[in-house]
Amino acid sequence: MSKPPSKSSAASEVSAPTVKRAAPRAARLRKQAAICAEAERQFAQYGFEGASLENIAAGLGLSRHNLLYYYPSKEALYRQVLDDVMDEWLTRMAGIVSGTDPRAALREYIVAKLRFSRERPAGSQVFAREVMAGAPRFRDAIESRVLPALNADVRTFERWAREKRIARLDYRHLMFSIWAMTQAYADLGPQFAILLGKPALEVDDFKSAEALIFALLCGGLGC
Repeated sequence: MSKPPSKSSAASEVSAPTVKRAAPRAARLRKQAAICAEAERQFAQYGFEGASLENIAAGLGLSRHNLLYYYPSKEALYRQVLDDVMDEWLTRMAGIVSGTDPRAALREYIVAKLRFSRERPAGSQVFAREVMAGAPRFRDAIESRVLPALNADVRTFERWAREKRIARLDYRHLMFSIWAMTQAYADLGPQFAILLGKPALEVDDFKSAEALIFALLCGGLGC
C-alpha cells in the first residue's frame, strides 16, 4: 500500500494551481489593454472601414492570428474600444447629477469634458466617426446608456430652474452645445493647433477654452 501524502505536500498541490491561474489572467488583461489602445489609435485615424486587424496586430508586433485569440473579429474589437471610451466618458461626466451648486457642477463638467478631450483625443475621434456615420454599430449603446444619463442631467437642470437658480432654457440642446464645444478640442484639435501656430494644443489652451465655455454657459443660464 502506498504511503499517503504528507500535509505539506498536499498543501503545495492545492496552492500551486492558484499561482498558475493568476499570472495568465494579469498577462491577458495587459495584452487586451495594449490591443485596445492600438486599435483606438488606428480606428481614430482610418475609421472602421479603413483599419484592419492585420495593421493593428502589426502595430503591436503580433500576428493577425494571435490578435484573434483575444478578439474574435474586427467588429468585436471595435465595439470594445467604443465601450471603453463610453465607460470613461460617463464616469467622468457625472458632475451635474451629483452636484448641488449649478456653477460648481457646470464648471466640474466642463473641466472633465475638456480633460477627456486632452487626454484621450483618439477615443473621442473614434466615437465622433461612429456617430457621424449614423452610429450603425453603436446605436443601441447610445440609446441605452447615453440617453438615460442625458435625461438625468436635464432633470437636474429643471430642478435648478424650479428653484430659480438658473434661467429656463432648452436643456437638451444646452447639453448638445456643451458636448460640441468641448469635444471639438479633441476632434478638431490639430486644426486649432495649426491656427494657433503651434504643433499641438497645450494645457493653457484647454484652460482658456474652459474659462470661455464656462463664461458663455453661465451667462446664458444666469448662474
